[in-house]
Amino acid sequence: MTRRPRLLTTAAAGATAALLLTACGGGTNDTKSNDKIDGAETASATTATSTTPPRPSAHRPRIELPSDLSYAFDWSKTGDADKDAVLSDSEQSIKAVDLAIVNQNALDKAYLYYYEGEAAVGTQKFIQTYVDNKASVTGAYRFYDPQVSVDKGGTASLSYCEDQGKAYVKYLKTNEVKRTEVTAKSYVSYHTSLKKNSKGVWVIQKIVSQSGSAQCQP
Repeated sequence: MTRRPRLLTTAAAGATAALLLTACGGGTNDTKSNDKIDGAETASATTATSTTPPRPSAHRPRIELPSDLSYAFDWSKTGDADKDAVLSDSEQSIKAVDLAIVNQNALDKAYLYYYEGEAAVGTQKFIQTYVDNKASVTGAYRFYDPQVSVDKGGTASLSYCEDQGKAYVKYLKTNEVKRTEVTAKSYVSYHTSLKKNSKGVWVIQKIVSQSGSAQCQP
């Protein structure tokens, strides 16, 4: 979410505030006692070059994000129906987290549609940090190098990378955009555990991320 935080900078079960407030572009973490956000390692959302459009469903939430946000998902269809469904729902889950940040609502229905349990708790805390600081997200995100596997029992795992080099935090009171330089920390790896629910949606139950991941460096 998040990823985005895509999501969180530690995110298995609720990342700490200090980690959530690290700079999106990879600058140093200068989080202060007032928890002011200087950037964000988030999961994120309006697809610019997605190759796996959301699967049609009367129940899936409609996700519309501002024009100052753009997202490229550099992963192609696998040809396997279940794997492609995991990729599609994961794209939507990333978008849904940013929608909650834009809406300034830590209980936004769209992301809760795609996150359960441990992942939902951590994501709510992540979004609430933005709400508390009256901050949103802006810029461009890129997701790449997906590795997806699906088990017969209706569970799956997805690992992927995120490039946050051109993604920033925007403070809503002043409309100020906090721009940070690109460093190794601008590249984040994510590992998610998913389960297919009764609606046929692949929902995220656990998510772990690492900023500055060696495997995601350009």
